[in-house]
Amino acid sequence: MKKITAIIKPFKMDDVREALADIGITGMTVTEVKGFGRQKGHTELYRGAEYQVDFLPKNHIELVIGDELVDQCIEAIIKAAKTGKIGDGKIFVTEVERVIRIRTGEENEDAI
Repeated sequence: MKKITAIIKPFKMDDVREALADIGITGMTVTEVKGFGRQKGHTELYRGAEYQVDFLPKNHIELVIGDELVDQCIEAIIKAAKTGKIGDGKIFVTEVERVIRIRTGEENEDAI
């Protein structure tokens, strides 16, 4: 099993969710976060004063899937989230040792 974590632009969230649903992903966790990388933020004007916005809004997606879906999942996220501009985001893939569904006690593949 693998855990896929993706950081994407917020306006791409619906596209990514639909792309994942199309390949059979039925559950994920989404969190609204702020951060920056190479994009570095931007300058805004508020009431005539200019100020630097260092942390940009992003969506943080987490999902745990079977090994056989990893490549499909990554391709779906990239295709749906890519704008071709700086700040499109990142995808991280990590190993998951164990998953337990609290309600039933099911484990691993049965729990996801």
